[in-house]
Amino acid sequence: MDASVRRKVLGLVGLGIRGRRAVVGVQQVRDAARRGKLKLALVAGDASKNSLNKVVPLLTARGVVMIEGFTAEELAGACGRESVSVMGVLDAGLARGIREAAPDAMKIGVAGVEKQRAVRNQGGTF
Repeated sequence: MDASVRRKVLGLVGLGIRGRRAVVGVQQVRDAARRGKLKLALVAGDASKNSLNKVVPLLTARGVVMIEGFTAEELAGACGRESVSVMGVLDAGLARGIREAAPDAMKIGVAGVEKQRAVRNQGGTF
């Protein structure tokens, strides 16, 4: 994902946060997914395994599209926090805008997260 696409997606995420159309953090994302309100999730590539284990299986079971390709620091910058492992988009229009802005973004599920992490740990690129 190139720099201009990253900026655009993070800008859209920031708008969603300010407009209360997105949620931040593992617990809020889990709650939104359980209520069926979550349209899209952004997962930090450097999120801890514990955080991923709490949220990724639920998102996969609920059929929520997950996009990885941002660091926890980048996601945090978009929403004014220090570190963010996962954030969720509640608004269908905003989710569509993010998907259109980053059509080549890595959309993943549980297997994808684990595969990518294994490749990274072996020193390769995914």
